[in-house]
Amino acid sequence: MREEPTLRIPLGILALLVALGIYGIVLATILPPVIGDWPTWAQTVVYLVLGVIWLLPLRRFLIWMETGRWSPPEE
Repeated sequence: MREEPTLRIPLGILALLVALGIYGIVLATILPPVIGDWPTWAQTVVYLVLGVIWLLPLRRFLIWMETGRWSPPEE
């Protein structure tokens, strides 16, 4: 455990919020004209997949926020 506070966590949270905001705005701007004529079930699948994709890099990002390294600590 850390004994000293670090700015990585609040800065990491702010960076995550900014990145997710940009991701959401980009998707909301680009996707509707492209998939707007698709059946509802197909649009749902696209939005579900894109709604989960942002979680893929989250593990390493959270590890960095906690430890300052991009890979998990070796035990």
